Amino acid sequence: MAKQFLWAVFDKLTPARRVLLLIALVLLFANMQVSSPEKGHELRVFQFDGSFWGGLLLAVLLVLEIADRVVMKRDLQIAKEIQAWLLPPAPPPVPGLEIAFATRPANTVAGDYYDVFPRPAAQTPGSEYLIVIADVAGKSVPAAMLMATFQASLKTLAATASSLTELVGRMNNYACGNSQNGRRFTTTFIAEYDPGSRALNYVNAGHNPPILRRQTGAVERLTAGGIPLGIRQDAAYHSGAVSLEGGDWLVIFTDGVTEAENAHADEYGEARLMTVLAANLAAGPQALLNQIMLDLDRFAGDAPQHDDITLLLLKAV
Repeated sequence: MAKQFLWAVFDKLTPARRVLLLIALVLLFANMQVSSPEKGHELRVFQFDGSFWGGLLLAVLLVLEIADRVVMKRDLQIAKEIQAWLLPPAPPPVPGLEIAFATRPANTVAGDYYDVFPRPAAQTPGSEYLIVIADVAGKSVPAAMLMATFQASLKTLAATASSLTELVGRMNNYACGNSQNGRRFTTTFIAEYDPGSRALNYVNAGHNPPILRRQTGAVERLTAGGIPLGIRQDAAYHSGAVSLEGGDWLVIFTDGVTEAENAHADEYGEARLMTVLAANLAAGPQALLNQIMLDLDRFAGDAPQHDDITLLLLKAV
């Protein structure tokens, strides 16, 4: 364990600081004594104790690392503020829908994305809305950077005239150029909602299937689509379609919700999410969202959060 710890620390240091650490460790255990005979049979003894200098070098190394961490923390806080600008502060008014959403990053910045916005490139401008949720593989800074590129490509490509499957296909081709040969893929659910007809066309690109709970109690899963974005160039995607009626609920979430763990490594699971949904059907989306987040907190307790949590709730009215 000591060896693994030493290698873990050593691997995180810059080359110059690795040399400094090695010198400090050598000095810590250096204790040199040299005898020198003089005239008159006197003996002079020279003693060198390197523990002081080794400890001093370790202290200098520690100060340098702490300074870097302080700068990094400040940069992460700035990144968190920038990321907040990329996400909508509040859901827009959409005729026939009540909407609520929330996100909780596992670290300072997250790889989850969500948005609801009108699509001006639709055949009848202003009449259709895009509903999007995405989850970039990984966490923290790398995932947050790819989330920003996802947001930029979505906003740019959504402004051009194209079908929903064409839009997703173009986003996939763009993502393939930034996914490190598929290692940084993105799962996403993109839907286009027409308030006039209440039609919801969607593409599920490898994302957790959203839950559509009808007013009658029937449950549908929205699975039509294809593989996650960024894995294969020119991948084929197909769309699904549903019609939303008054009282229907659509629950869209990332895997950080259902895979949240408690202290016993038990997962929250979709069954528990469905139970909270069934117990709050008469509530509004914001009230249901609050109940789900509270239930997640009760379930997880003091266990650390391992993944970003994002929920997007829609209720047809």
